[in-house]
Amino acid sequence: MGKKKTRKSYSKAFKLDVVQQSYLRDNIRELASELELSPAMIYKWRSAYDGGSPDPFPGKGVEKLTPEQAELRRVKAENVELRLERDILKKAIGIFGKTNG
Repeated sequence: MGKKKTRKSYSKAFKLDVVQQSYLRDNIRELASELELSPAMIYKWRSAYDGGSPDPFPGKGVEKLTPEQAELRRVKAENVELRLERDILKKAIGIFGKTNG
């Protein structure tokens, strides 16, 4: 049986260090080879770092939100749910409002 390949995990500090090194080096491929990373990974981390996010590497894929962003996300989700409920009620009124004549 084949051995299941496990995914490597890198700390936020390591990623930030690699990004900083990548800006100081002329050859990303060489840096990637030294650190046993793919050049694509370094470019991906640079994109995340340059994206303007206050926390470009939140860890475990969980995005850290400011309280305002969290509230906005919650309100948008509630809005979607309320619209769905409204549409269901409209259909129910249409169905039950018909007279059998």
